[in-house]
Amino acid sequence: MTRRPALPPHALLLAVALCVAAVPARAAAAQAEGIPTDVLRVCADANLLPFSNDRGEGFENRIARLIADDLKVKLAFTWWPQTIGFVRNTLRTRQCDLVMGTAVGEELMQNTNPYYRSTYALVYRKDSGITAKSLDDPSLQGARIGVVARTPPSTVMLRHGLTNLEPYQLDTDTRAHHPAQRAVEDVAAARTDAAIVWGPIAGYFAARQQVPMAVVPLMDEPGTTPFQYMISMGIRPDEPDWRHWLNDFIVRRQGDIDRILTEYHVPLVNADGTIRAEVAEPDGYRMADYRAPTPPGLRGADTVGPAEVERLAKDGAILIDVLPTPPKPEGLTSDSRWVPPPHRSLPGAHWLPNVGYGASSAEQEAYFRTNLERLTAGDRKRPLVIFCQPDCWMSWNAAKRAVAMGYQAVKWYPAGTEGWKAAGHDLITVEPEPRSGPQPISKVAN
Repeated sequence: MTRRPALPPHALLLAVALCVAAVPARAAAAQAEGIPTDVLRVCADANLLPFSNDRGEGFENRIARLIADDLKVKLAFTWWPQTIGFVRNTLRTRQCDLVMGTAVGEELMQNTNPYYRSTYALVYRKDSGITAKSLDDPSLQGARIGVVARTPPSTVMLRHGLTNLEPYQLDTDTRAHHPAQRAVEDVAAARTDAAIVWGPIAGYFAARQQVPMAVVPLMDEPGTTPFQYMISMGIRPDEPDWRHWLNDFIVRRQGDIDRILTEYHVPLVNADGTIRAEVAEPDGYRMADYRAPTPPGLRGADTVGPAEVERLAKDGAILIDVLPTPPKPEGLTSDSRWVPPPHRSLPGAHWLPNVGYGASSAEQEAYFRTNLERLTAGDRKRPLVIFCQPDCWMSWNAAKRAVAMGYQAVKWYPAGTEGWKAAGHDLITVEPEPRSGPQPISKVAN
């Protein structure tokens, strides 16, 4: 198990869930120090959600998949419990080549640049009467609050007069015990009133309870043990080329990493220490301000990244680009000739511009519906991948509209063309699908 000097003894087990990944390289980088060439080997805990498990359901599993796909190599896992000796028995014995999650400053490994920053979070039931947004809120006085022993919150809570504590053990065998998860579940079951646990654990398990839960990410308090930590990947000290490659990957794929973290409800912290707000999924369509951060997902659709899109396209999915047509520049007279710039999109994509507005006209609705029926040959089970650009509500609206039309395999690709390019793929010039063409078939498969 790793240590971070700024944390109390053993606190890193909660603050950072370690996943270890061994990473090979592209053929062009075969001679680079520390970069293997055949398979991305990942040493990880087989039972430590939301970080990792042996079914690949954790966010560190997902990010490791991004790395493997970017390197165009296979992905394999070597499982080891998150206990003392984790690094000694995995990274140092070369069973793996990368630790997916470790606090910046970890001395047992060389750190990459951080790929996210998170914080401890306060969790309580929304119907509990607690309304706290910080630990000095009066509604917390007298509340029974769960906390994992020897983690940063355990000392800061006393400063605010919060003494009615329910302690949870820190050092456990993850094959049998998950104290931070249990702390969240105890709040949901009203065995305690609130809990303070590491944010990724708090956000993930609070979202999976049967009762509505509030998750309040906590700001650092001056003069106390910090709540916020930057999380990096860890490698062996003698592999500078591997570190440079990973740092470049983090820069290129930060948007994809952030989207995965957001899907898992990980509280994200900005560089200045402020909490990044999570965008909630609206009940209806987005009606304005279409270039803005989007929710992590869409009910009724799957959220996918570049690697999934590449696989889906090879398997026959229909790629739908819904970026609007560019507006005519101001100042041109009515008789001025204006040629819009070429539209670059994914190879094989069908461009259906202007179908992602919140209030779709009858003409646009018919254009969208007719082309979807034509492209899928009326098969509502044919996978549709709908996209535009990052932070583009047009693709979210269009994917939601396709779900409402009865399409059963809608894939929303929020990274869009920029994410495709960042993943090392080429774009091509495409033209809009015609507004008139073959009539849709009369019978649509359900």
